[in-house]
Amino acid sequence: MVGTRLPEDLVRDLETIENAEQSDRSTTVRKLLYKAIRDWKLEHYARRYGDGKLSLARAAKEAGVSLWEMMDYASSRKVSAQYDVEDFNRDVNAIYSGRSR
Repeated sequence: MVGTRLPEDLVRDLETIENAEQSDRSTTVRKLLYKAIRDWKLEHYARRYGDGKLSLARAAKEAGVSLWEMMDYASSRKVSAQYDVEDFNRDVNAIYSGRSR
């Protein structure tokens, strides 16, 4: 359980959402908090990927999204890809070695 005091304008916004969604306060707050946390994770782990601290796959895993979702998010936020020539060569070799099997 979490208790907090909210400014009046935020409470009014919550009431507007509750009425539009026809839901109670707890449901509305949970839904908004879930979305805010998901958005924070995407931003945080995409930034760590962009800083070279995580691989794209690890960033996706930590954010709780698919690799494709993380790729789309990073691309939409113009996060520089952390993929160098060495990574490319390793991937090409893996592709060709897989064909010969």
